[in-house]
Formats: sequence, C-alpha cells, structure tokens
Amino acid sequence: MNLYSGFILRGICCALAASVAAVAVTASAMTAMSAEKVGIGYLHTFAKGRVTISILDQPPENLGVAGAEVGINDNNTTGRFMGQEFALEDVRLKPGDDIVPALDKLYGEGFRFMVLDVSADDVVKAADHFKGRDVLLFNAGALDDRLRNEDCRANVIHTAPSRAILADGLAQYLIWKQWREWFLVHGSNPADKLWADALRRAAQRFGAKIVAEKEYKDTGAARQTDSGHAQVQKQMPAFTQDGGDYDVLVAADESEVFATYLPYRTWQARPVAGSAGLVPQSWHQSFEGWGAAQIQNRFEKAAGRRMTGLDMQAWTAVRMVGEAATRTKSTEPGKIEAFIKDKEFAIAAFKGQRVTLRDWNWQLRQPVLLADGRNVVSVSPQEGFLHQFSELDTLGYDRPESGCKLD
Repeated sequence: MNLYSGFILRGICCALAASVAAVAVTASAMTAMSAEKVGIGYLHTFAKGRVTISILDQPPENLGVAGAEVGINDNNTTGRFMGQEFALEDVRLKPGDDIVPALDKLYGEGFRFMVLDVSADDVVKAADHFKGRDVLLFNAGALDDRLRNEDCRANVIHTAPSRAILADGLAQYLIWKQWREWFLVHGSNPADKLWADALRRAAQRFGAKIVAEKEYKDTGAARQTDSGHAQVQKQMPAFTQDGGDYDVLVAADESEVFATYLPYRTWQARPVAGSAGLVPQSWHQSFEGWGAAQIQNRFEKAAGRRMTGLDMQAWTAVRMVGEAATRTKSTEPGKIEAFIKDKEFAIAAFKGQRVTLRDWNWQLRQPVLLADGRNVVSVSPQEGFLHQFSELDTLGYDRPESGCKLD
C-alpha cells in the first residue's frame, strides 16, 4: 500500500500504479512462497578405497546421496506449485566418527528430517538422541533385523529392506523353482553371520532344508592381487567338494570376500544364490518394469550412472517427505510425520504397486528384485505365497513375529 500511495502522490496514472502494485504483490507472494522450505539432511559414512573382488563393484562416491538429490529435484518439481522448496544437506562421516555432533549441527540449522546411511548402532544412537524432539529419521542403509525388532524406535522409518525381507524374497523363488536343498556357505565376519542367520530363518519358514553348511574364513588377503584365476579355479571346487548333494549353493558374504568366486567353480554343477549369482535386492540398475525407466532415465541424466538399491532407498525417503508435504499443504514437521505414519499413506516406487509402511515397526513394505548381475530374473513375493492383509508381509517379520515395541 505504501508503494501504491507513493505513486499516487507523485501523480502517476492509476493504470501504472495498479500495474506496479500488482508486481509488488506478486513479488511479495513469491517471497512468502520461498520461505516455505523443508531441509533434509543426508548422513552417510564414506570410506575411500574399499576393496572389492571385482573392480566393477567399486562403489561410486555419490552412492546413495545421488538418489537423495534426484528425490529433492522430484520434490521441487511439484513443490514449486505449492509454494514449497526442498533442500538437501550432504554430510559425510569418516569411519569411526561420532554421529552426534553432525546431528546437532543439522538440528541447529533447522533440519527436522534426516536420511541415514550409517551402521545399526549409529541409527539407534541418532534415534535416542532425538527422542521426544520434532525429528523424523529415515534408515536408508542398515539392513539389521534388530532395528525392526528389539532395537526399533518410533522416530525411525526404514526404507532399506531388512535382511529377513531379502532372504525371504530369495527363499520364495528357490522354493518356487523346487530348489529345496541348500548348501549354505557363509563368511566369518559379523555381517556375514547375520546374513546367514536370515537365510536359515527363511529356509525354515518356507520349507527349505540346509543339507550342508560351511564357513569361509576371511584371512585378510588382497582380494584382487593374491587370488589369480588359476588359484581360484583350484580353490573353490576343493572348498565346496564336501557339500554333498544339494540343489543350490546359497552364499552369505556381505563382506565381499569370496562369493563372487563361486559361480561356475563349485564342485557340483549347481546354481549359486545369495551374495552372488542370483542376488536379492531392493533395486537393480537394469530394472525398467512398471514405469521404472522414467526414474532410471532421470537418475542417469543427473548422476551419470544407473540407479542402485541404496540410491532408490534414499530417493524413497526423500520422496516420502515431499509427498507428505504436498498432500498436507504444509511444511510443518509434525504434520508431515503424522501424514507419513497414517495408515492410508502410500508412495509410488516403480515396483508395480504403491508401497506402504508396517505400523508395528515402520518398515517400508516393498517387493524384492532377484537379479543375476545383468538382468532382473524375478520379483518376490512369488505367486502362491498368500497373506490375509498384504502379500508383501510374507517378506520379513510379520506382525505376530515382530519383537518391536514402539514407544
């Protein structure tokens, strides 16, 4: 009004004054709209030079965070029409860093949504640190079943599948193929043993039988230089010779020490699954079903590579915040969290159906892709595995099985 009155006092014609006033109002509205900001923090532990068996498996430096960035772009595509703006803060932690100072810094800067790709212990630490405060955390990286059971927290949403979900997805397909007798080979590191536990549970749950089991010791040798083709070609048949007769060798090797050496080298001519061969994943670079080519193309244009499971898990977390903000027409953390936790909430994730949350442990229900490294072979849950509520609840810990007690 002051600007408009000033022009009148200076004798400028009413038409010009009205035009200037309209511009001023528009500018004022744009300023108000831009103030509706939602900050999302992405905290991840990054270690350079991680050793893998194949040089092709070296993780890119933007693993995970690239998915979050594409999610922010997707949020802003819709958000600009709602007067909402989304921003991402990438926080890289070194192995062994205390996560709390980084959490406090983000909180002090106004961030109330944080996506975590950190260890299970750090997820619990972050959740307990923010207990009772207006912060919602998204676990995009930790597969540990304990985070969905005895160590579950009310302020943590799990977009990463659990090991139980992945193991059950694999087991359903192996049972569908009538490969019921398994030779389980697992590594000696803690993560390998947890993966083996999930596979044992899946075998018992769906009627498979582990007819032989063996541990592969991690001696710490350099995986790319100390194991030439000739040595591996002799070692793996000898290592698997005492497995007896079985339908499929199932490997539990999250540490990436030996499993990639198994296909085509086992004593028995048998398929390999688990950590090599047929691998259960939340996403795969080759997947383009159910409109997934759209997200793959957007991601490849932005990141210069194809989308991985961790990228999709981070993307989904960021999109959940954006979807809730759009639907509620609000950027208030409390309203966004309440909408996400509502029983009617769902998010489109290019997997053939809208995925939802389990209200007993805040795990995202999601299909499991089974891929051979080049293509997606199948998608679980498999036909014939029924559930009274959702077939997706045949994967992982169902409500009666859950040890989670949310606050």
